[in-house]
Amino acid sequence: MNEVLIREATTDADYDQWREIRIAALPHERCPSAAELRDLDKPGRLMLLAEWDGKVVGHGLSDQSNETGRAAVVPRVRPDARRQGIGTALLLALAEHAVAQGYDRAGCTVDDAGSVVFAERFGFAEVSRQVEQVRPIGAEPWPAPPTGYEVVTVAERPDLWPLAYHQVAVTTFPDMDVPSLLNVSEHAWATEWMTDPESMFVAVAGDEVIGVAGLLLDPDKPERAEVAYTGVRREWRGQSVASTLKRTSMAWAAEHGITEIYTWTQHGNANMRRLNEHLGFTYGITSIDVRSPLPLTAPN
Repeated sequence: MNEVLIREATTDADYDQWREIRIAALPHERCPSAAELRDLDKPGRLMLLAEWDGKVVGHGLSDQSNETGRAAVVPRVRPDARRQGIGTALLLALAEHAVAQGYDRAGCTVDDAGSVVFAERFGFAEVSRQVEQVRPIGAEPWPAPPTGYEVVTVAERPDLWPLAYHQVAVTTFPDMDVPSLLNVSEHAWATEWMTDPESMFVAVAGDEVIGVAGLLLDPDKPERAEVAYTGVRREWRGQSVASTLKRTSMAWAAEHGITEIYTWTQHGNANMRRLNEHLGFTYGITSIDVRSPLPLTAPN
C-alpha cells in the first residue's frame, strides 16, 4: 500500500502545486494567485501538500476563520485519488495544528455528497448552507445615474475602501445568515475582499460610504468573475442602492470581456437571493457549512 506523505507548502513551486489541487477540486470557484497566497502568510496559518505514489494529490489549509473563535480546516484531494486515506491524513494534521493554535472548534464547507459523508465521519455537522447563483453577461446597459448619491470605483477613490470597512462592512456583517458573527479585520478587508480597485464600486452620499459591490477577477479564468461582498447600510435599503451597484458591476464586466459572473448567498438571506433573481441570476450548486468540536479523532 502506498504511504501518504504530508509536508508543508513553503516554496513558490509548492504554492503552484497547492493551486493546481484547489483548481482541480473546485473548478467552479476562483482560486487565489500564488502571490495572493504568499501575501496571506502569517503566524498560525498552515498550508499542506499530500503526496501519494510520488505525486502531489491533495492539499490542506488550517487558519483562523472569519468567524470569531473558530479555525478553518480545509483538506482537498483530487477526485481521482480519493478513498486512499489521503483526506483523513490531511484533516487530522490540520485539526492537530488548529488545536495547537488554541482553537476548540473547526469548520469548512463541503460541496458534494461524498465530502458530506467524509465530514460526518469525523463528527462534523451541518450548521448552514450557501447557494450559488450564476448569471451570463451579455450586452449590459449602464444604470441611470442615481440621485442622492454617486457611484465611483475604488481606483478613482482609494480613500473610500477603508471607510467602506467601518461604515458598511462592520455595520452589515451582523445581518449575514452565518452561524456566528464574522470577524474580519481591517487588514483582511484591504487584502482579501478586493482583487482589483477598478472592478470594485462604492456608493457615496456626501462624505459617507453607504454601499459596496463589485467583482473579484480571476486570472485563471478571465472570462469569469465572482461577485464581491455586497452590502448597503440599513437606512439606505429599499432605495435601489444594491441594484444600482450590481448593475454597474455587470456593465463593467461586459466591457471587460467577462461572460459569466457568480455569487454565493447564504440560504437564509432571502432578500439578496431575490435581488439576484430579479437581476437574472439562476441557481447552481449548494455548499454546506459544517462544524465540529476539536480535537478530532479518526473514525474506526
